[in-house]
Amino acid sequence: MSTQQPTFELRSEEELSLDLIEAQYALKDSQDKKNAKSVLILVSGIELAGKGEAVKQLREWLDPRYLKVKADAPKLLSADETFWQSYTRFIPAEGQIVVMFGNWYSDLLSTAMHVAKPLDEKLFDAYVEQMRSFEHDLQNNNVHVIKVWFDLSWKSLQKRLDQIDASEQHWHKLHGLDWRNKKQYDTLQSLSQRFTDDWYVIDGEDAERRDQCFAQYILQTLQELPVHQTKVTEKWQQAKVPNELLEPSKQVLDKDQYKDELSKLTKKVADALRYDDRKVIVALEGMDAAGKGGAIKRIVKKLDPREYEIHTIGAPERYELRRPYLWRFWNKLNDGEKITIFDRTWYGRVLVERIEEYATTVEWQRAYDEINRFEQSLVDSQTIVVKIWLAISKDEQAVRFKEREETPHKRFKITPEDWRNREKWDDYLDAAADMFERTNTDYAPWYVIATDDKNTARIEVLKAILKQLKAD
Repeated sequence: MSTQQPTFELRSEEELSLDLIEAQYALKDSQDKKNAKSVLILVSGIELAGKGEAVKQLREWLDPRYLKVKADAPKLLSADETFWQSYTRFIPAEGQIVVMFGNWYSDLLSTAMHVAKPLDEKLFDAYVEQMRSFEHDLQNNNVHVIKVWFDLSWKSLQKRLDQIDASEQHWHKLHGLDWRNKKQYDTLQSLSQRFTDDWYVIDGEDAERRDQCFAQYILQTLQELPVHQTKVTEKWQQAKVPNELLEPSKQVLDKDQYKDELSKLTKKVADALRYDDRKVIVALEGMDAAGKGGAIKRIVKKLDPREYEIHTIGAPERYELRRPYLWRFWNKLNDGEKITIFDRTWYGRVLVERIEEYATTVEWQRAYDEINRFEQSLVDSQTIVVKIWLAISKDEQAVRFKEREETPHKRFKITPEDWRNREKWDDYLDAAADMFERTNTDYAPWYVIATDDKNTARIEVLKAILKQLKAD
């Protein structure tokens, strides 16, 4: 399986435990500091190879309060849910260590071995590639991923099955597999070799050596956590700002025509969203006061409030900053809502976080590919992503800001921060141009609506949704 496996000599339990606890606390104490990390341990392997025993022993050698263990039975991968969707809430924060018994590889193997509808090799390998890309993005965002496979020979497995207590006979067909079936065992071993080349493989024959190897490998990893890239290696090529952003349309839509179109389109959009079999995410971005709130009101006008969820995105909370920046968006998609609307989105990484230098240059430049992979995974799991950028002129923004200040029920919408952001208008245009160039994809294109007329913008937003749903 894996190559260049580290080897370990047996050590005294007291000495090993002391070193593990020191490394554990060094990790814990690093939270909220520069280059703070977390550790995610994925555990899989042959049943009765000692996975549970090894994790149990590790927990005894560590401070058990700061080692979280998630253990779930494998489930079948679904065409309408991303492989990571049920696991993201358990991704460790800075300073934490989490062990996942049930993980996306367990689900992959369970799905591949499913008798009724097994995966073909091409799809299996495609899943592996997606999983590795996801882990790569986790690592870049300071979640160090460790993958450990516990192996056991067929002969030893059968011997252990003979020895287990009658009350534990459920092991015979645990997770839908018959561990007395040599053909299934061989198939599982063959499948595991398609992805374990970057795993640490532990022989489960000798219990003492097994537990020590697992613990010492975790210790070595904690003591040698890598420092990820912090310097830019390539010269940045600034994209050209589209003319429509520089000169938004000033044409005004006739009020009667607006009312007529709005009545028809709000119903059509509601029906399209309601009756489409896929999930739908509407992601709204744009300049301050460009009309995102007004557009959202028209999108949901003919929908029942129980049919959708709206997320208004502001600055991340402190606990969110301790995790990968996409984490708070992953978890907003875990509630099973069919229609989800975002007022501001994950694109904050390459907009406000870039401009205000909340993200390093390496972080925001890397984010375009991370976002594309995120959106691709959503689309691959039967989700339509509608991305809309609302643009207005700088003069029109000033007019709307003053109107907000002078209107009692709108004053809450305007802050000194909004006025300050106008000083960086050109920076936002540059950031938007880069964003369009690098994240405008066939599966999740951008719809740029540039107009100083609110009514026109609202109509165009509804049309964009229908177009992406292919319901126009």
